Amino acid sequence: MPGVMTCGGLTLDLARPRLMGIVNVTPDSFSDGGRYADRDAAVAHARELVAAGADVLDIGGESTRPGAEPVSEPQELARVLPVIQGLRQRSSAPISIDTSKPAVMREAILAGADMINDVRALREPGALETAAEYAVPVCLMHMRGEPLTMQDQPTYSDVVAEQMAFFEERIQTCLQAGLARENLVIDPGFGFGKQLAHNLTLLHRLSELNTLGYPVLAGLSRKSMLGHLTGREKANERASASVAAALLAAQRGAAILRVHDVAETADALKVWLALKRLDEDNGSLA
Repeated sequence: MPGVMTCGGLTLDLARPRLMGIVNVTPDSFSDGGRYADRDAAVAHARELVAAGADVLDIGGESTRPGAEPVSEPQELARVLPVIQGLRQRSSAPISIDTSKPAVMREAILAGADMINDVRALREPGALETAAEYAVPVCLMHMRGEPLTMQDQPTYSDVVAEQMAFFEERIQTCLQAGLARENLVIDPGFGFGKQLAHNLTLLHRLSELNTLGYPVLAGLSRKSMLGHLTGREKANERASASVAAALLAAQRGAAILRVHDVAETADALKVWLALKRLDEDNGSLA
């Protein structure tokens, strides 16, 4: 598996899972919509996530929850740029921009963002060229359909095999466009055009994606699949399930975990990593 990722001038060793803290600056996010829409509140929250153990901050100005309506480019820029600029003045933590729009990617990078996290895997016109121009790390996510309709009875013959084919095509396209191999990350897109059975299969077989040779990002935090499994209807009541899912993803080789509950996930990882080191050292504490 790839060992490092350079982001924002910092080299992240992926020998252990890294945490991507979620900062939604949208009024309609499924988990914390409107809570951090104000710039100062968003910046303060982001800095708290870094203090809690976040290695990267993911700033998003357009909700991609099931049924979400698209947001205009000017509106998305108005939401994310002040937060990126304010955060860049107060923190050296790597910043990821969660967007599919080339103009938002460009302006966010110029404002201080260090990474692109794209739910459409650079398939929007101009996105591929923008990512190649700025040569920053990019996370390519798998999504069936569009947020507005993606949960309308999605079907797969083999969800993992179809993802493997999708990523192979997107990776090849990115490499041909001039993106560096070491700058690519893949995300199976839990909950994006997938039913519960698909999501569970993806988590169960997540290690198969590692055979592609690229870091895997897993975003399971507070997702509806966890609500279906636990009976917790409210997203903010799914912290325990989110930590458990993140830990299972890490055990299956996820290199980056995109989470809301950074401190809790960091604590769980510390316990797992301590035992993992014991396994590697044949049970010796010496």
